Amino acid sequence: MSSLVDRFIRPIRSALLSLERTSLQLPRPSCFSVLLGSALDITRSYAQLVAENALLRQQLVILHRQVNKPRFTPADRLWLVLLVSRVRRWKEALLILKPDTLLGWHRRGFRLFWRFKSRNRGGRPRVTLETVALIQQMARENSLWGVERIRGELLKLGIHLARATVHKYIRLARPCPAHGQNWSTFLKNHAQLVWACDFLPVIDLFFRQICAFFIIELGSRRVVHCGVTSHPTDAWVRQQLREATPYGLTPRFLIHDRDSKYGADFTRVAKASSIEVPWPGGLRAG
Repeated sequence: MSSLVDRFIRPIRSALLSLERTSLQLPRPSCFSVLLGSALDITRSYAQLVAENALLRQQLVILHRQVNKPRFTPADRLWLVLLVSRVRRWKEALLILKPDTLLGWHRRGFRLFWRFKSRNRGGRPRVTLETVALIQQMARENSLWGVERIRGELLKLGIHLARATVHKYIRLARPCPAHGQNWSTFLKNHAQLVWACDFLPVIDLFFRQICAFFIIELGSRRVVHCGVTSHPTDAWVRQQLREATPYGLTPRFLIHDRDSKYGADFTRVAKASSIEVPWPGGLRAG
């Protein structure tokens, strides 16, 4: 049986060796030599891999004593960042560069990745500052004009805006008078009875988003509960609230943003635990 396996592996191994030699003999070695070398390692025994690893490490030690500052191409940086993710003790395996240098490359790639995802794809055009100033001037100087009247005046000037957009800037120009205590006063008076929850997005080495969920007590800034998931849903957030309130230890108020993750299940568990969920800026306590 072993002879048949060797007869099958031998031609594959020789073909991989020839491809690797060809790629290494090029004026600039191709990045595919890393893939070919990794595929070739599958056919080798553990003892051979350990011996070859020690040989390569000794050669790197010798080169490190002679070369003060090696040069890295963008492809070299990419391969090093990807390979480091598969090594548990990667800081001890680095010989020709510092761990902070590698982390800087990863942060740079993170910025480029999100700049690519946040690029303008030809969506709705932004409202110019001149148009915003004009809407707010109309709202201040004509207190009886509503959204439709101001929107009609803008249409006469050739400015086409949605009704919700006009309403947003009118509301900023005509702030509603506050009745009762405002939101900051409410938090100062009831800080010991208020919890707040929110998600903290974290990006891993492969630019995958992981959500860390925190619940804190506003009065002491104490972290009551935390959880981590890559797929946050209403059911998952509901379970986190249950785990954060064992034995009836619940706050009076729990504040959060208008994220869709806080759905009907989350609200149902909060009401069952006698927890009020006021909206920030929307509470009017007497």
